[in-house]
This record gives sequence, structure tokens and C-alpha cells, in this order.
Amino acid sequence: MKPGHGTMGVMQDQKGTIVVVDDEPNISDLVDLYLAREGFRVMKTGTGEGGLQAVRDHRPRLVVLDVGLPDVDGLEVCKRLRATSQIPVIFLTARDSEVDRVVGLELGGDDYLTKPFSPAELVARVKAVLRRVDGGSAAAEVMQIGDIAIDAGRREVRVAGDPVEFTTKEFDLLRYLAERPGLALSRQQILDGVWGYDWYGDARTVDVHIAQVRKKLGDAVQIKTVRGVGYRLES
Repeated sequence: MKPGHGTMGVMQDQKGTIVVVDDEPNISDLVDLYLAREGFRVMKTGTGEGGLQAVRDHRPRLVVLDVGLPDVDGLEVCKRLRATSQIPVIFLTARDSEVDRVVGLELGGDDYLTKPFSPAELVARVKAVLRRVDGGSAAAEVMQIGDIAIDAGRREVRVAGDPVEFTTKEFDLLRYLAERPGLALSRQQILDGVWGYDWYGDARTVDVHIAQVRKKLGDAVQIKTVRGVGYRLES
């Protein structure tokens, strides 16, 4: 595990730390260079175990995580992270199968890039994810829908008074639906509202996250499938 050097020197702490877990030095060095230009401090490691240790040691704002690592699979690393943390994760992979995408999202990944990718695009994704994570931090309102309380300030969901763990994206999705009760929302509307207009993905992403949210909420609230359109949260 080693800190990135980048090109911005003293500016590298102003936006916080990002851990980059990738065993290809040419890729991690390029990512480091671009993120450092934006003012991030970058910690690089080439193994899954090193990535887990880096998160424990440096408490980063976000993890860029390669799926194909030499020791522990990146999906397993994300699974272990999710056991104790909701830190945002952006996956990198040389594989572009639907199964990989879906599994990564189900495990709590916030975004997904297939190699080869543009470093500038990765920086844009990092900024978009962090904007979404930070966007609700100043809000103090609590929305109540039946037995569900959505606390925007604490980014916490409580079902019948008990806190339930939600990933960053699951929370944003539930809040988006809860702010529009009774409205049939298309997958594209949800993608734009939750993932942002600059997110490059497909509608399957919405389906995966809806399934996870439904599983966590149980019978506390109903998220109906609207055929040919998308989803509706029952008011």
C-alpha cells in the first residue's frame, strides 16, 4: 500500500482520500494522476487485502475497486466492506457481462466502469458519487411513510423504529420514491434522479436496486411495478 504522488502536492488533502485497488500499475498510476489533479489524496494498493487495510487505516471518502485482483476477488472485498461500512465503491473490471454488473450492484457498488476507460470519465463518476453522498448531509428533515422513517440528515432508514442498513444508492433511491408517493416513475426518470444525468448505465440497474430495497423493507411499504413504465411507491 502506498500513497499516490500525483502532481498537485499540497492540494492533495483538500478533498479527502480515495483508495485505489488495482494490480495494474499503469492503470492505478493514471487514476492517481487524474484524481490528484482534482485535489484528492490517493492511496494505491494492488491487492484486496491491502485495500481492506487501507480503508481501515485511512478512512477514505470512496474506494475505486478492481474486480479481478490477484488475491481476493473485488466482489468479495466489497462484500467485506459492506459488513462494516457504507463507503461508496466504484468497480473497475475487464469483464463486461451482465452478471458481473448485477452482482456488483447487489453487493452495494455505487458505479461500474469497464476497462479500458477514460480517466476523465472515472473522475466524473467519482465526483458524481460524492455529490450524491454529500448532498443530503445538510438536510435535517425526516420523512415518515407508514412504519418507515427516512432521516435525510443522518442518512438512516428506520423500520418500525429499528435502523436498517442501506447502501448509498439504496438510500437515495428510497428517498427519491418517497418524495413522490403515488406517482408512476419510469426507469429513466429514476436513473436521472438518483444516479444523475451524467451516469452511463442501463435500466437493469434500477431493477436490481429496487429488489434490494424491497427485500430490506419487507411489508412495511409497497413499491409496485407499473407495467411498461417503471415503479410507484404506494402512499
